[in-house]
Amino acid sequence: MFKKKKVFLCIVTGFFLATLLTGSALSAVPVIPEGNTVFADIVDRVSPAVVYVDTLSYTTYRNPFVPFFDDPFFRDFFDSLPQPKERKVPQKGLGSGFIFRPDGYIITNEHVIHGAEQIKVTLQDGRQFNGKLIGSDPLTDIAVVKVDATDLPTLTLGDSDSARVGEWVITIGNPYGLSHTVTVGVLSAKGRPIYSGDSGREYENFLQTDAAINPGNSGGPLLNIKGEVIGINTAILPYAQGVGFAIPINLAKTLLDQLIQTGKVVRSWLGVFIQDLTPEMAQQFGLKEAKGALVADVMPNSPASDAEVMRGDVILKVENQEITDTKSLQSTIRALKPGVKITLSVWRNGKMIDVKVTLDELRPEGLESTTVPVDLKLGLEVQEINPELAERFGLRQTTGVVITQVNSGSPADQALLHPGDVILQLNRRDIRTLNNWYDLLQTVKPGDTILLLIRRRERTYFVPVKTEEQQ
Repeated sequence: MFKKKKVFLCIVTGFFLATLLTGSALSAVPVIPEGNTVFADIVDRVSPAVVYVDTLSYTTYRNPFVPFFDDPFFRDFFDSLPQPKERKVPQKGLGSGFIFRPDGYIITNEHVIHGAEQIKVTLQDGRQFNGKLIGSDPLTDIAVVKVDATDLPTLTLGDSDSARVGEWVITIGNPYGLSHTVTVGVLSAKGRPIYSGDSGREYENFLQTDAAINPGNSGGPLLNIKGEVIGINTAILPYAQGVGFAIPINLAKTLLDQLIQTGKVVRSWLGVFIQDLTPEMAQQFGLKEAKGALVADVMPNSPASDAEVMRGDVILKVENQEITDTKSLQSTIRALKPGVKITLSVWRNGKMIDVKVTLDELRPEGLESTTVPVDLKLGLEVQEINPELAERFGLRQTTGVVITQVNSGSPADQALLHPGDVILQLNRRDIRTLNNWYDLLQTVKPGDTILLLIRRRERTYFVPVKTEEQQ
């Protein structure tokens, strides 16, 4: 009898403790209120500060018959008809934005207002204003527009750094002109580097979400569950499904004052194309660690070219500050002011040297670019460049070797090496003829990693290639 009471007491006690633990665990988890109105409440509160941005620009088209205007044979015909040499064709654009200051300051994407001659801003309540571009930054795709109004509703700028992957997010915008469309999802990832197919630019450190973002959403807010802005939506992958991107709001907050006061963001420029090192590449350059930023090419008439920075240099320090990869070099250079003279510690031909560089101002046409190299195995065919191949691949040079075929499904194919890529070097040795290529290949053992320097569309890249083992 005593044993039965003891067992019963243990069961009751265990049930009581389990109930307490379960209740405390559940109380720690955020719960959506009953009625499932949390998102609707946020949308009601923030929508008045989300705006529709309508732009108008003009594209000039040249009359295709202009070459015949002065030809005596056609002159009488064209003189009898109204034939302007050029005509302007209006082009409309649309996007979104949100008010962040009650005196009419609005954040949107740079690509939404790029080239616009007229900007119209429409609020949720139907009021329309003419917008004035205050400042823009193509590098981050952020722009500030001003309307002549006061006491406008605003959104609170949150903290994108503290946002956690997996938390709820809300987007509001005007996809395809459908005003104030709401989509909901989660924060899928942070720190995404994204390539824009239209501009060829690489944007860094994007927020990723599965909330739908389509053309017209660009410039609208990405909101957390508190209704705070943690990102600026941008639709730069036009055919993506379930993959949307937003510029972190903390990045925007560091630029807003400059954009409002000067109309642009002033950064320093070095003038190099750079890429990260792999262990195989580091070994080829005689480095113990795969650290630093490898100079894949140097822009002409840039601070780097003036200082005689060379292709193949590995930048390891800037003013005694260690450079671990391409991103650390970019952030270090952009944090410095134009006109500053700095010392680069560079690894060149097996030894360290110091290079003095005077930085210039970064302009849209002078953006450092990062290419992420991929480990490869050899799987391609090359030919010596001749006039036929030069015309076929649009090559300006007539010497060297060009890739004419990449084996389907091979590692080279997966690494996106293309027919038309010109091979300039193998293991830092120049290649001018097909015989050079074959002679240098004779020095490579199966399984070795070689270093190729290729030219693609007037840009050069270092690519490590691991040769296939013999079967």
